[in-house]
Amino acid sequence: MEDFIIDRVDNITLLPPRSGPADTVAGLLSEISRIGTDQQHGGYWRPVFSTAEFDLRAWFLAHAAKRGLDVTTDRNGVIWAWWHTPDGRTGNAVVTGSHLDSVPGGGAFDGPLGVASALVAVDILRADGVRPERPLVIAVFPEEEGSRFGVACLGTRLLTGAIDVDRARTLRDRNGDTFAEVAARSGIDPSRLGPDPQMLAQIGTFIELHVEQGRDLIDRKQPVGIGSSILGHGRWRLSVTGQGNHAGTTLMTDRRDPMIAAAGIVMDIRDTARAHPGARATVGRLEPVPGGTNVIASRVDLWLDARHPDDEVTASVVTTILAHARRISAAEGCTVELTEESVSRTVDFDGALRDRLSLLLPDAPVQHTGAGHDAGILARFVPTAMLFVRNPTGVSHSPEEYVDDNDAEAGARALARVLADLLVRAG
Repeated sequence: MEDFIIDRVDNITLLPPRSGPADTVAGLLSEISRIGTDQQHGGYWRPVFSTAEFDLRAWFLAHAAKRGLDVTTDRNGVIWAWWHTPDGRTGNAVVTGSHLDSVPGGGAFDGPLGVASALVAVDILRADGVRPERPLVIAVFPEEEGSRFGVACLGTRLLTGAIDVDRARTLRDRNGDTFAEVAARSGIDPSRLGPDPQMLAQIGTFIELHVEQGRDLIDRKQPVGIGSSILGHGRWRLSVTGQGNHAGTTLMTDRRDPMIAAAGIVMDIRDTARAHPGARATVGRLEPVPGGTNVIASRVDLWLDARHPDDEVTASVVTTILAHARRISAAEGCTVELTEESVSRTVDFDGALRDRLSLLLPDAPVQHTGAGHDAGILARFVPTAMLFVRNPTGVSHSPEEYVDDNDAEAGARALARVLADLLVRAG
């Protein structure tokens, strides 16, 4: 692999060699608590390849260097921090880690908790005298949330070939910049984006720790859970086109207003999801074009997130939504088009690995999640498992997201126990 990015250390103080008390997960997260604060929405806004995300990458690089890990950044912007075996082997590696980017107005734990916990787990393993027989790698994946370029888990999709690389290069952010353009400015060669079978082949096992994005562990009164599956989910863009016009001179009877149609579609999406038990459907983003206060929009784009444990039900929900959207739009003299942006089928994590974790963590309940993760992309290619840490608010993708300090340390200890078992036994 080759190094590309990241000598940037804006607003980051490089850390001295280890001395004094050991790092804690809470302490590590406090070091980055001022990076990427979202003044508009509250919480954090850390889009991929932004100043905030680069500062977080620099923070991680400093801590990896502090632990003597060998760091590389690959062709897709994924950071890999290696704890090598004495003989320097690279195959059958145990990989852990998560992401550092966030949604707009996101919480402090979604992503960074997994990265900070991995760093602390390394400290625990070393303090316990673990001598790894397999390499241990902490990975930091870019654009997990898809909040800048619209495709979730873009880093792992590129790594595995789960997205067409030409399509990935042409994805655009809200400013109209393509992923290729932003990658180039970030030190990544756009022509080299795409599948990395050599790196993928070196991953023997992947374990991702993540804040729970629901209430299951609250109800079970447990600090740590084990993932069993990820609900199938996808993102689609509905573009409703009408006729732009003047808000003051156009009579209500003469309008072809796509905003009215969009409003009806949003309400219908809620009703359609409710008609399918277990389904979730959300419109979290809506953009009128051109967006003037005294302008009837010519087009309204709205983004649909739909999920269900059964992939056929998810597809049926989206089909129904489109049929209803066409009827609602026609009634307003408008048209509608649906564009698929990303779809992930329901993922069941490796059963043998899940059972192994249950033996190591007998009090940890096994649970499914409705949220997508890089682990869900990697699960098609390598044995993969997830650990979840209790969120006492049950709220995520929001400033209300939270993890108690004691639960955070319990999660790091659970991760260290799992990693120790994997590192000293055959994968």
